[in-house]
This record gives sequence, C-alpha cells and structure tokens, in this order.
Amino acid sequence: MVEAIGWPGAFLLPVVLGVLALAAAAFDAHLAARAAGTSDTTGFSTAVTSPLRETAGLLVQQRRRTLAADTLLWRGAGVTLVAAALLASLVTPLGNWAVGDSAVGIVWFNAMEVVAWAAVWLAGWGGNSAYGLIGGYRFLAQGLAYELPHMFVLTTAAIGAGSLRVSDIVTAQQNLWFAVWMPVAFVVFLISVLMMAFFPPFDAPLGRDIAGGAAVEMSGADRLVFGAGRWLLLVSGAAMSVPLFLGGGLGPVLPGWLWSLVKTVAVLAVLVWVSRRLPTIRMERFEELSWIVLIPLTLLQALVVAVVVLARTS
Repeated sequence: MVEAIGWPGAFLLPVVLGVLALAAAAFDAHLAARAAGTSDTTGFSTAVTSPLRETAGLLVQQRRRTLAADTLLWRGAGVTLVAAALLASLVTPLGNWAVGDSAVGIVWFNAMEVVAWAAVWLAGWGGNSAYGLIGGYRFLAQGLAYELPHMFVLTTAAIGAGSLRVSDIVTAQQNLWFAVWMPVAFVVFLISVLMMAFFPPFDAPLGRDIAGGAAVEMSGADRLVFGAGRWLLLVSGAAMSVPLFLGGGLGPVLPGWLWSLVKTVAVLAVLVWVSRRLPTIRMERFEELSWIVLIPLTLLQALVVAVVVLARTS
C-alpha cells in the first residue's frame, strides 16, 4: 500500500531527482571518456566530476543575446522543462511513499510530460533563431509521433491492473511483474522515455546539422537549466517505469524504498548506455519507426493484455 506523504515529500522530491540526475550525468561522462579513449588518462574521478565542472562553467558564462528575442519565453523554457519533470514525478512512488497517490495518477503523469512539448517549443521560438525554430518544430513532430505509443503502453499497464492509480498497478504485480507478460509495452515505454527527454538516438531537435537546434542560442544559466530539465525528464521516466512494469518497491529482504531506488538506477544506467551506443535517428526514419512499427505493436500488446484480463475475470 502506497502512503501519500504530501508537502514534506514535495520538498524531498527535487533532491532525490537531482541526485539521480547527477549520477546519470556522471555515468554518461564516464562512458563518453571511454568512447574517446581518454578514461585511462583522465581517471574515473575526473569523469564523474565532469557534470559539476560543466555546471560551474555555465554558471559563470556570460549570457548571449539575439536580436529581437522574446526573453520571457526563452528563459521560461528551461524552468518549464524542470517543472514538467518534477510535477510528473509527484505520483511516482518510492517504495511505500509518494507525494500524491492520485486516483488518476497515470493521466497526471502523461499530462505533465506533454508540458515538455511547450517548453522545447518556447526554447526554439523565443530565441528568434532559424535553427532554434527548426529544432522546436522537430520536437513537436517527434512528440506527436511518440505520444501515441507512449499513451498506449500507459493504458496497457492500467488495463492490466484495472486502475489508473499507480499504487494499484504496483499491487497488481505481487505475483508477476508486468515487464514479464507485457514485454513490448515495457520496451516501448523505455524508448519513449528517451524520446520525451530527446536523448540519443532521438536527439534530432538538438542535432548538429542545425547547429544545436532548440538550444542553439542558449548560454550560461539558461543552458544549464534547460539541460537539467532534460536529465530530470529522463530520471522521471526511468523512475515511473519501476512501478509500472518492475513491481515498484516489491522485493525480498530490502525495504521498499531501497528496491525502488535500485531498480530506478538500473533502468537509468541502461538508458544512458543505450544513448551512448546508438547514432541519432533522422527525423523521417523516426516517424516511420513510430507510426509504422511502434503504434501497431503497442496496440497489439494492449489487445493481448485486455484478452488476458477478460479471461481471468470471466
């Protein structure tokens, strides 16, 4: 049973997400150093502290300005991205605790993710830059393509539990994790997490071919907040995969909150590793993958789950 802890948890939530995001960024920096062949010369500790050094550098970097930029929209983009990740995580349980155990937690999580669309669009539009605008349009196209399979896999988990409450979905996995008998939904959810955080191989909105895309004109604290929002979105999605498909805090010996953390760290590590192993997918290939492959697969998975649930209840 998940207990809603309210506002005290709301103050603790950013700390937990921030620590996980920093750990994921450090792991990513280590993988980057290994890929470049410099891990032996720079050392593991140097790679791990790379996010902190990059953060310090952005904090002291002077902000660039573009002609006729909409400063309010531009700078509000990063804040909106961070807020979307934090708000989406309000219904994500950590073991037996959650900030809010809403009866429509799945709907809330998905709705807050959609706020990220607005954030990236504001970043591309507000800078008054051609490349930034192209990056914003790319993310809108990417969002429209990934949102349908993403909603279908969320619906599939809800059908399996017979509830939109996240805690009920965890309870329904007492005997068998949903990832075992909903493998397609689980894999597509992880793919959609990379898509919504626009991490490789789905980072075309920030592509090199458009000089950095939506964030091309960002610098200093603006770029720092925007980048932090991306990492927090990745952590938020990875954390939600645990109660949806990996049994939440269910597990032997260890307390529930620790099981949730261990599973979240494992999912995060896989996502970061995958993002370092695959090249950026071109937008037209991405659209084909989503509309022609992922949507039919997720619909078929939802149908199979619905038939199983009906057979159990009849």
